[in-house]
Amino acid sequence: MTVEHHHSSNLHSSEPHSTAHSTAGHSTAAHSTDHALNHVIIEFYEKLSSWEHAIVRDKGFSLSQVHTIELLGVHGAMRMKELADKIGVTTGTLTVQIDKMVEAQWVVRRPHETDRRSILVELTDKGQALFLEHDALHLQLTTDLTAKMSREERIMLLNLLSRMNNEF
Repeated sequence: MTVEHHHSSNLHSSEPHSTAHSTAGHSTAAHSTDHALNHVIIEFYEKLSSWEHAIVRDKGFSLSQVHTIELLGVHGAMRMKELADKIGVTTGTLTVQIDKMVEAQWVVRRPHETDRRSILVELTDKGQALFLEHDALHLQLTTDLTAKMSREERIMLLNLLSRMNNEF
């Protein structure tokens, strides 16, 4: 599901958009807030993406591979279809990527215990070490970015970002 779909369907469903349903001032303020929030989210995404690219650049793996390692590190072994859906690629594209990752000894494929049609992908010890190293970098970035926030502000940010993630 794309952000555009959410943008037009339910992300703004509680905010009035036309002056026919609200006062002109409220609609303009909501519109202005929506635009400002949109730009701040995009700016944060771009900065995080640039940081991620800089971290990955000299490590010998691609950004999509590190995202796969992150997902497997957080969720454990996953079916190829489930992993492809979480990454947002086709199973064909994922197969090519997983082939390279098996060759690099970051992941292994194994048959699913109860579903003979499914193949599970899981991290090797080498892949787990990469996950832990990369996750520590993310944790340090999070610590740095939230260092000037109070505990209550960090909890509020956690709750708000969790709610936004649930909209996807």
